[in-house]
Amino acid sequence: MHFLKKIITIAVIAAVLYLLLGYHYIVIDKSVKMLKKSELTLKYTFFSTKGRSLDSILTVRELWDDGIGNLLIEEGQITEDELAKYEAEMEGGDE
Repeated sequence: MHFLKKIITIAVIAAVLYLLLGYHYIVIDKSVKMLKKSELTLKYTFFSTKGRSLDSILTVRELWDDGIGNLLIEEGQITEDELAKYEAEMEGGDE
């Protein structure tokens, strides 16, 4: 029984670690949305949009690459036209 407890504990810790490494937790208004990361990392694991301009949210490269623009459209925080404008700016910034 002790061995089984240890295995279950290790499995739970591994699952929590994977959730921290594999997803961004984005706070939009009063809800938390999960956004899949493109790679396992701790960068921007927790991110709040409160008090931030759209410009400061959409210029975070890690979040941009993982699709925060589409998440903001789904949540009604930005229109598709506004996202297209930022997309042109972000693509123009890559050299």
